[in-house]
Amino acid sequence: MRSSFHYNNISLDYLYIYILFFLIFGVLNCSKINSEHENNKTLDLSSLTTKNVLLGYINYAKDSRFVRIASPYTIKKNIYLERSTYFAFMEMYAAAKKEEITLIILSAARNFSYQKAIWERKWKGTMHYKSKGLSNHQKRFFRAKDILTYSSMPTSSRHHWGTDIDLNSLNNNYFRKGVGKNVYRWLKKNAIKFGFCQTYTPKSKKRAKGYNEESWHWSYIPVSIPLTKFYLKTITYRDIKNFSGADLAPRLKIIEDYVAGIAPEC
Repeated sequence: MRSSFHYNNISLDYLYIYILFFLIFGVLNCSKINSEHENNKTLDLSSLTTKNVLLGYINYAKDSRFVRIASPYTIKKNIYLERSTYFAFMEMYAAAKKEEITLIILSAARNFSYQKAIWERKWKGTMHYKSKGLSNHQKRFFRAKDILTYSSMPTSSRHHWGTDIDLNSLNNNYFRKGVGKNVYRWLKKNAIKFGFCQTYTPKSKKRAKGYNEESWHWSYIPVSIPLTKFYLKTITYRDIKNFSGADLAPRLKIIEDYVAGIAPEC
């Protein structure tokens, strides 16, 4: 008969049972987490190809297709990403961290109301073009053109989809020197391995129209490419409405030049 050693009134036999239980529980829990991770990475795209997603009519906090971004991936509170985009970013973040590169999300999913607030604020504050000889319609056109240097009209922003992120800084100069240059160099070399591409590259023959260069704007192409195609196939100028200057969208060619005016690889 084997004797039992007691420590604080707990037998060694029971300790073995406890240890075995926690080992089994840990393995099962890790398996569950990995399974959830894989499911999130392979989200059915058909659930995203809807007008509400494309146009930004979403409450991300109440939509299971989107996930709140946790620390340390962002310094913002209550911002969201499409699920598979989020998990792909987590993997990219970890890989960058191993090379002493820190990626911080400054902006992610933005619904119609959020984008409208950005647009309306700039609409009220931008140049009014009071030069003689310009009609009121021309002034409104150039006002919108100014905003479109970097900001999208509501209903036409890729940020509505939760597939696009702004990283580290909203200033191109940040990515030209020092820490920012190292971040940008790493992204240009490695981001594609995780499914991300720079959406708005410098203007060239390959990308002659649309927004100016945005070194900070990166898109998760396994999801954003299908959504871009669906947008161009489905959305019309009748869908671009309910904000100041919306009537200018056809003349500005928002769909042809801006929604479609992205880097070829995106």
